[in-house]
Order: sequence, then C-alpha cells, then structure tokens
Amino acid sequence: MPHKISVLLVDDHNLVRRGFRRILEDEPDITVIGEASDGPDAIKLAGELNPKVIVMDCAMPGMNGLDLLDALRRIAPTLPVVVVSSHADLRTAALLRHADEFLAKPVRIDQLLATAAGLIDRAARRQEHATDQ
Repeated sequence: MPHKISVLLVDDHNLVRRGFRRILEDEPDITVIGEASDGPDAIKLAGELNPKVIVMDCAMPGMNGLDLLDALRRIAPTLPVVVVSSHADLRTAALLRHADEFLAKPVRIDQLLATAAGLIDRAARRQEHATDQ
C-alpha cells in the first residue's frame, strides 16, 4: 500500500483503545491518528484529522454509538466505519445506520486488520468510480 491507513479509535474504555492501538500499529500500513472516548470528541476529531477509517464501540455513555453513526454520516457520508461491540444485538441497528462493518467482541486481530484494509480498498474503488463518471 502506498499510503498508511489512518485510523480514529472511539471507545469509552481507555484500556480497549490502548489495546486496539497496539494491535493496529503493529501493522506497517496502519497508523492510529487519534482516540476519542465519547461521541462529541469523535465528531470533532473526525473533522480535524480526516481519518481513512473509524473503529468504534457502540455502547458508550452520553451519545451512544448509534447516534454517533448518524452524526458521522451527516458530516462524512463515505467515511468507512467499523463498529466493534460486545453487544451483538446492536448489529442490525448499526448496519441500518450505515456502519460499513460490525464485528462482535471478542474480535480476532486478523479479522480486525482484514476488515480495515477491505474498507479502504472499497472506499478507493468508490472514489475512482465517482471520478470516472
């Protein structure tokens, strides 16, 4: 890959964010450019940092992940978002709100990495297709 995949992590648990950061940054093509512990910070950082992918939890205090998905789609409709949650019952709701992927915790490292890379490839193809028209 010619450019690193920039990732914004969103989870209210610092330990989870730190773990995901370590896993993702072990990959040479991925860099974590920011972390948010809640929805309002995630919206702010998404606008400021322009990540290629957001990896987020769904169950957070205040603005929950579903409301955050709605807000992200208003400001960045094509930004790939992966929801990683221990609440598998939220899968359908997250996908209906246009999450690109939903991974149930505990998630395997290879599954998370493959999902992030696949989303970047899909987004690049969509962008190429849009510019061709």
